Amino acid sequence: MKVYDTSLQDVKLIETDVFGDHRGFFTESYTQQKFMDAGITHEFIQDNHSLSIEPGVLRGLHFQTPPKAQTKLVRATTGVIYDVLVDLRAGSPTYKQWEGYILSEYNHRQLLVPKGFAHGFVTLSPNCNVQYKVDEGYSKEHDGGIAFDDPELGIKWPISLDKAILSEKDKHHPVLAEFDNPFTWEEK
Repeated sequence: MKVYDTSLQDVKLIETDVFGDHRGFFTESYTQQKFMDAGITHEFIQDNHSLSIEPGVLRGLHFQTPPKAQTKLVRATTGVIYDVLVDLRAGSPTYKQWEGYILSEYNHRQLLVPKGFAHGFVTLSPNCNVQYKVDEGYSKEHDGGIAFDDPELGIKWPISLDKAILSEKDKHHPVLAEFDNPFTWEEK
């Protein structure tokens, strides 16, 4: 297993060992001890799974606020997605910065999304199954989001945003300047 630091503070890109042959492949997508040995000690308590049928489905940018904030471990089990994170933690060296990553069934990469980050993705192929572990259960009361097209953030999505397929909820998130931000960064 390889764990890479990214340009965003505390975000990790993870590549598990993949063993392939003429039948397909095998990988241990999560082994608690291997992750702990790599310094990823979150106690994941729930697995989530979404299916997006068409290319251009944009989900996000989502988070849960404290005390129900979530760390996520995200992967695309089928298809290809462009996964985006925004650091919302006031005081972080990468506060208000974003980064995008290709996660796919082909590269088997996973992304560790720490508490205090807004997270979203857009599908680049049909039939994208995205699975992610979280270390805190869903709380409707703490569920939140910011606008995927906030001009202050300037996220460069790899699709034409006027063709994005969005939920009603994701069409109406506030921009960051209108968001009462409860997230702060704690240096480790």
